[in-house]
Amino acid sequence: MDTKKVPWLMLPLFFLCQVSFAADTIFSNQSLSGDRTIVSKNGVFELGFFSPGNSTNYYIGMWYKMANQPNTVWVANREKPVRDTNSSVLKIVDGNMVLFNESQIPIWSTNVSSTNSTSVVAVLLDDGNLVLRQGPNSLMILWQSFDHPSDTWLPGMKLSFNKRTNQSQRFTSWKNQDDPAPGFFSLEMDPSETNQVIFVWNRSQQYWSTGPWDEHTKSFNMVPEMRMLYLAGFIFNHVSNQNESYFTYSFSKNFVNKDFVISRSSINASGQFVGTYWLTTNKDWTLYFSQPKQQCDVYGYCGAFGSCNDKSRQFCNCLTGFQPSSREEWNQQLYSGGCTRQAKLQCENANGRGDQFLEIRMTKLPTNPQNVAADSIKECKSTCLNNCSCTAYAYNDNECSIWTGDLLNLKQLGEDDEEGETLHIRLAYSEFSSLTKSKKKKLIIVAVAVSSGLVLLGLMMFIIKTRWRTTIIPTNPTENSLMAFGYKDLQKATNKFSEKLGKGGFGSVFKGTLPDGSLIAVKKLEGINQGEKQFRTEVSIVGVINHVNLIRLRGFCSESSRKLLVYDYLPNGSLDKHLFHAKDSEVLDWKTRYQIALGAARGLAYLHDKCRDSIIHCDIKPENILLDGDFCPKVADFGLAKLIGREFSRVLTSLRGTMGYLAPEWISGQAITPKADVYSYGMMILEIVSGRRNFQVQVQDSDNEGSFFPATVAIQVSTKGSDVLNLLDSRLNGNVNVEELSRICTVACWCIQDDEFQRPTMSQVVQILEGVSEVSQPPIPRFLQACIKEHSG
Repeated sequence: MDTKKVPWLMLPLFFLCQVSFAADTIFSNQSLSGDRTIVSKNGVFELGFFSPGNSTNYYIGMWYKMANQPNTVWVANREKPVRDTNSSVLKIVDGNMVLFNESQIPIWSTNVSSTNSTSVVAVLLDDGNLVLRQGPNSLMILWQSFDHPSDTWLPGMKLSFNKRTNQSQRFTSWKNQDDPAPGFFSLEMDPSETNQVIFVWNRSQQYWSTGPWDEHTKSFNMVPEMRMLYLAGFIFNHVSNQNESYFTYSFSKNFVNKDFVISRSSINASGQFVGTYWLTTNKDWTLYFSQPKQQCDVYGYCGAFGSCNDKSRQFCNCLTGFQPSSREEWNQQLYSGGCTRQAKLQCENANGRGDQFLEIRMTKLPTNPQNVAADSIKECKSTCLNNCSCTAYAYNDNECSIWTGDLLNLKQLGEDDEEGETLHIRLAYSEFSSLTKSKKKKLIIVAVAVSSGLVLLGLMMFIIKTRWRTTIIPTNPTENSLMAFGYKDLQKATNKFSEKLGKGGFGSVFKGTLPDGSLIAVKKLEGINQGEKQFRTEVSIVGVINHVNLIRLRGFCSESSRKLLVYDYLPNGSLDKHLFHAKDSEVLDWKTRYQIALGAARGLAYLHDKCRDSIIHCDIKPENILLDGDFCPKVADFGLAKLIGREFSRVLTSLRGTMGYLAPEWISGQAITPKADVYSYGMMILEIVSGRRNFQVQVQDSDNEGSFFPATVAIQVSTKGSDVLNLLDSRLNGNVNVEELSRICTVACWCIQDDEFQRPTMSQVVQILEGVSEVSQPPIPRFLQACIKEHSG
C-alpha cells in the first residue's frame, strides 16, 4: 500500500502492522456486547466496552487502538455505567444507537429522528468521530460524537459557541482516573463572544483564559508559545459566522510522519488542559503543552478547606482541624473533593466551650468573601462568631471580610510574598484543647533546646552583626563587598535619574557617577510585587558570584518600596543593539562575535557548575549580554534566575523567560534543568551568526513568510558540502573564519535539540568553541523538521 496517498488524518502508524481489522460499522441487525468491538477503517480508533483503572464499572467508549493509556478519547454513558458487559448491549433501535444495561433498560441513546430507521448505520471514522448515517452509502450525518465530546479535543473537532442558542460546547474532565463521570473542570469558548477559550470550575468560576484570538498571528494573546507550536506543525483555526463561532486544530502534513503520529488534548481531573502526542520512536505519550502552568492556579484544586502550595512536593494540605474527604482520591493526587471537619462546630457558647478561631498567616484568602462593617479586628471576630454559618474571617487593611460555608481556593504563600494575608479559621473548642496538649509537649522540647543553645545563638548573632557591618554597609567598601546606598545618594549620582540607558521587564536603567568618579548603571525596579522578588533574587545571586563574564553588582538600595540595584557601567551596552540596530560602521566583526559567544558560554558554565548552588539564568538573550569597553561580554539581569541545590537535578517553576528563546520543557510545563539555558544560548548564538532575529525574514526570503533561521541552519549543517557562508551576516562580506563559523553553527544545532539529554552542557560548549573538543553532526531538531520540509517543498 502506498502510504503517501493516504490522508494524514488516517495516521500512518497503523500501516506498519498489516493485520485484518474488525468492521468499522454497526448495522441495524448487529450489536456490541462482551468483548466485541468495532475498529475504524485504518485501525486508528476502537469502540466498545471498557473498564477504567481500578473500577468494576463498564462504559461504552472510544480509544486509540495502538497507544498506551491514557488513550480513551470519548465515553457515551459517563454517568450511567453497567456492571455486566455480556448482558448489556449497544445496538440500533428505531434509527438510534441505544445502550441497554443488564436489566435491558435503555440508559443512553443518540436521541435523533430518522426517516428510514431500518437503514441507519453507525460508523467509526479514522478521525475519532462516531457517526450515525441514514444508510451505508449515505453522506447524511444524523448524529456524531464530535458534537457530544467528553474530556478530549481531537484534531478536526470543533470547540464551538452556538450564537442562536447562546450555548457553548464543553469538554469536561473526568471525576477521577477511575470514574469518567463529569468532574469539576471544563473547557469552553467564552459565552461573551470575546473569541477566547476559558477554563471553568463547576460551570461557574472562570480560572484561566487564553486571551482573545489574534487572526493575524493565528494565536491567543495569553499563549505566546503558540508561535512555536505553529512552527512545529500545529495549525489552529478560528471560524465565525452568523450561526456559530468555533476553533479547530490540526497538524501540517509534514508533521504527521513516522515519528509524529497521533495526538490527544484533554482537560484532566486536576483541572489542567494537557496536550500530548504519540511517538513511534519511544512508543509513549510526550507532553507538548499544558495550562495553567502552576497547579495552584487551578481554581478549587484542593477543594473545600484545602490549601494549595506550589512549593511543596504535595500541592494540597487540609487546614488544621480538617482531614481529606476521600483518602483514596488524595492518594491518587486528586484533591478537588477537599477536606471535612474533624470536630463538629458548636456555634453556641456552652459552658465557655464555644467555637474559637485559629490564625493562619501568609495565605491567599479564599474567594467570594462578604465585606461587613467593623471598626476593629475584635468587632470583625464577633460578627463572624455570632453567625453560625460563618466559617472564617479576615481583618486586613482595616477591612473586615467573612466567609460562610466552604472555603475555596486557599493558597499558602512564602514568608517573602507581599500578597500574604492572615485568615482566622473557625474550629470547635475540642480542636484547641488537643492543640494545647500538643503545644505543651513541644514547649518542653523547645525549652531544652533553647536553654542549651543560648551560648551558640549569642555567638551566631555576634558573627552576623560583624558580617553585616563589614559586607553590607562598609565604610570603605572592598572590591568584593556590597555597598548599601541611600536613595538620595543614588538620586544625586544619576542627576535625578535623567540619563536613561534602557528599559527592561522590571524597570529602567540609568547612568550615574559616584563621588570617586567611577561610572555606574542603576536599575530602578518598578512594580511592587515583581520588583521585590526580582530585587531579592538578583542581590542574593549576583552579590555572591565573581566571574569576568558575569555582571558585577556594586550595591543596592532598599528603602521602603524603593528598590534599586547598582552595577558597573558598561559603555558598549547590550549585545542586541550591536546585532540588530547598528549602523554599517558599527557592525561587529567576526572575531568579536566569536569571542562574545565564547565569553557568554564561560559565564553560563560558571553559573551552572562552579557556584555552591547551580544557578539557571532562565532568560538568556542578546538583551541580557552586556559589553564592556573591550567588548568583553557580561551575562546580566538575574531577576528571573533559579537556584538548584546540588542534591537536586531539576526544579519545577513557573514559566519565565522570553518567547523565541524558551526550551520545549518550559512550554510543556516540565521541571527544568540548566539545559534550559543551553537551549536559549543556542538560539542566541544563531542570532550572533546572522545578525538578525531568528524570526525575522531576510530580504531574499521575502516571498517566504515561513522562513525561520534555525531551520535554515539545520539544513546547512545536515547537508554535506553545503556552504555555511550563506548563514553569515551579509554585512560582514564573508570576512570570517569558516572553520569557526561551521563549529559555532554545529554547536548551536546541538544546543537547540528537543530532548534536553541530547544538548551539551555549557562546559562542553566552552570546550568546543575553544577548539579543545570536536563536535559531530547533530540530528535535526524535531520541531524544525516540519519547517525544513516546507522549505524544501
